[in-house]
Amino acid sequence: MKHEFLYSVEREYPVGIDRLWQLWTTASELEQWYHPTELDTVPGSFTSVAVEGGLWTAAIDVPAFEFVAYFFGWYTNVVPLERLEHTMSYTQSKDEWLALDQDAPHHKVVLEFESRGNNSWVKFSQFGEMPAEQIEATTVGMQSYFESLANHIAS
Repeated sequence: MKHEFLYSVEREYPVGIDRLWQLWTTASELEQWYHPTELDTVPGSFTSVAVEGGLWTAAIDVPAFEFVAYFFGWYTNVVPLERLEHTMSYTQSKDEWLALDQDAPHHKVVLEFESRGNNSWVKFSQFGEMPAEQIEATTVGMQSYFESLANHIAS
């Protein structure tokens, strides 16, 4: 599978690196914020075993279009407090999501972390194949996820 660079989103947050890492790697934390600001997560759908070969899952409710966006993948590189890499498969089928097919089409995600004194920075980069017209909308979507994280930190 070809994994060309598609886009990246980055942001600095007013938390220490340990806290930012926890927010990105703990299922119960991800369930609180990992969604666009106008949507919400499906309770109980998150898994995160942040070790190489570990599984992660997420489901986002999209009521305006009457579907659930299901995501799953496996961590492929984990350097605590510095870097996470994982595969990311997407489906609207709960059955496909539950099957967790490691051979399903997927993208590659790279998350880079950096401590900046009292703040921490994270960069999310996605690699794969996607129609050019979809890349901008996907970037805006991930920026909304980052805003949800900011809102969660502030609350």
